[in-house]
Amino acid sequence: MPAAQATVWNFYAGPAALPRPALERAQGELLNFAGTGMSVMEISHRAKPYMALHAEVQTLVRSLLGVPDSHDVLLLQGGASLQFSMVPMNLAAAGGPAAYVNTGEWASKAAKEGKQLAGATVVASSEATRFDHIPALPAIEPSCAYVHITSNETVQGTQWQAFPDTGDVPLVADMSSDIMSRPLDVRRFGLIYAGAQKNLGPSGVTLVVVDKRLYERIPKGLPTMLDYRTHAQADSMYNTPPTLAVYMLRNVLSWLQDQGGVSSIAARNGRKAERLYEVIDRHSDLYAGHARPEARSTMNVTFRLPDEAIEKAFLQGAEAVGLVGLAGHRSVGGCRASIYNAMPEEGVAALAEFMLAFARRGA
Repeated sequence: MPAAQATVWNFYAGPAALPRPALERAQGELLNFAGTGMSVMEISHRAKPYMALHAEVQTLVRSLLGVPDSHDVLLLQGGASLQFSMVPMNLAAAGGPAAYVNTGEWASKAAKEGKQLAGATVVASSEATRFDHIPALPAIEPSCAYVHITSNETVQGTQWQAFPDTGDVPLVADMSSDIMSRPLDVRRFGLIYAGAQKNLGPSGVTLVVVDKRLYERIPKGLPTMLDYRTHAQADSMYNTPPTLAVYMLRNVLSWLQDQGGVSSIAARNGRKAERLYEVIDRHSDLYAGHARPEARSTMNVTFRLPDEAIEKAFLQGAEAVGLVGLAGHRSVGGCRASIYNAMPEEGVAALAEFMLAFARRGA
C-alpha cells in the first residue's frame, strides 16, 4: 500500500489555500454538475443550471457581506489589477481629482493607474517608513471624486483596523486579500473590489460591489467591457463568465456560511494571527515583525530573521515539515505567513510550534 501523504499547510499569499470541503465538493461534482451529466466547465452559461449557480453566488455575497439593495454585486474578470484602471476610468469624471492612500505594494500600483488615467493624487503615504503602518487620512475636499484605499497589504502585512470616514466623498477599497475576513458596513463604501484568489476562491473571477448611484457619473464613450454599467445591465454576463471560477466561488462562500459566516470567521482569524504575533513578540531577538503592532494584518504575517542564511535555514526547515509558501514577496524578501479564511487553526498552530522550536535550537 502507498504511504500516507504527510499533511501540507499552505501559506502561499495567492493563489492561496482553499477550504478542503470546497475542493471535495468540486471533486464530487466534477463530472456531474447539478445533475447535468457534465462538468460546470462544459455547459452553456445561459443554461438554467449555471444561471441558478450565478444567482446563488450573488445571493451568498449579499447575505455574508450584508450588501444592501443600493449596491450591485458584479462578477468580473481581469483581477484587481484591471480594477486599478476601471475605477478611475468610471468614477473620476465628476468633481476634483481622486485621492489615494499609499500603504504598500498594491496601493502603489492602484495609485499609479489613478495618476495616469485621471490625474489622481496621493494624499497620505507610509512609504517613508517602508510601509510599516497605516497613515492618517487628511481632510478631504468635498469636490474629490473618490478616496481609494487598499484594506490589507499582502506584501508588507499591514491592514486598516478601522475604515476612514470620507463624508459624502465615495470610499473605494481594494479588499482582495481580506474580503469576507471580518464584518463591515458596505453602505459606507462607494465601491469594493476583490480578486478572488486570496480569500474567496481560485483566480479568474473578481468581485465588485458598487453603489448604483455612481453609475450617473460614468462618462460616455468608455470601451464597452470597461464600463461598470455594461456588467450591471447584463447581470455580469455580457460575455462568457469564468464559469469554473464562479462555481468555486460558490463552494467557498457556502463553506463560509457553514462556518457561521463572517463574524464567526473573524474571531477565528483573530486567534490565528494573535498566536503567530505572540511568538514573534516573545522571540523578538530572532523574529522581527515588519508591521507596527497597531497596523498588523490578520491575513499576512510578515517578519524577518537576523540574516539571509538564517532565513534560508528557517524556510528549508519549515518546508521539510510541510509548512510551505512562507517566503516573503520577491520585492522585499523575508518571511510571510498568509493565514486567510481557509487556513485552519491547526495549520497556524503547527507553524507556531515550528517557530518556537527553531528559536529554541538557536538559543
